[in-house]
Amino acid sequence: MPIGTDTRAPARTGKDDVTGGPEAGPRHVAIIMDGNGRWAQARGRPRLFGHHAGAKRVREVVECCPALGVKYLTIFAFSTENWKRTQVEVAGLMSLFRRYISKEMKALATKNVRVRFIGDRERLDKKLIQLMDALERETADNDRTHLTIALNYGGRDEVARATKRLAQDVASGKLDPESVDEETLPRYLDTCVLPDPDLVIRTSGEARISNFLLWQSAYAEYEFIDTLWPDFTAEELARLCQGYGGRDRRFGAVKT
Repeated sequence: MPIGTDTRAPARTGKDDVTGGPEAGPRHVAIIMDGNGRWAQARGRPRLFGHHAGAKRVREVVECCPALGVKYLTIFAFSTENWKRTQVEVAGLMSLFRRYISKEMKALATKNVRVRFIGDRERLDKKLIQLMDALERETADNDRTHLTIALNYGGRDEVARATKRLAQDVASGKLDPESVDEETLPRYLDTCVLPDPDLVIRTSGEARISNFLLWQSAYAEYEFIDTLWPDFTAEELARLCQGYGGRDRRFGAVKT
């Protein structure tokens, strides 16, 4: 069940979370983890070998977040468009997700990481959904790092689902249509309990956002880097966070 289905938290934006000066690092980092397949093929291995290597990299990145001041980390694991890949690769990825959750559940709970999943769960198999639910329950009281995993997620799909729920509330009389403004829709998004991302990183040299957090990233800073995801390190994340701290973020305003 998407986060936005069972709670109507107040809309939260990246602008609300800017608490430091020019040296303040990002509080919320979102990552498009790209390049697993190419990493594997460059080594003469099947694409799934790269996905397994990429899954191992996630742990290192999650563990380094507290030292960098990153409270929220959102990773793009599987998009609504990824179903177009071969049946073998999709089946392998679903198996990898099940194995990852089973293997990492205890470690994530021990390290005080809270895990949430965003995306449309209806197309996922029941065993995977059960594991996702179990991981969310197991880590619900944790607060050191908030890890959000986008699984069967697409930004347009999320906005469409949110708009449908909003329209249902208008039709049932729960919501006055005259009160709807740009702060209303975020309360229906999968990410309604999360701040907007401050920094979005895409690995592998591609310079596109691939339908990821379209609404939420309106004021995010972007970094498109050549590193393939299995080669991404904590040191590289630290460098990108440091670079973010030097940016002048005005949110449309002009400094006087």
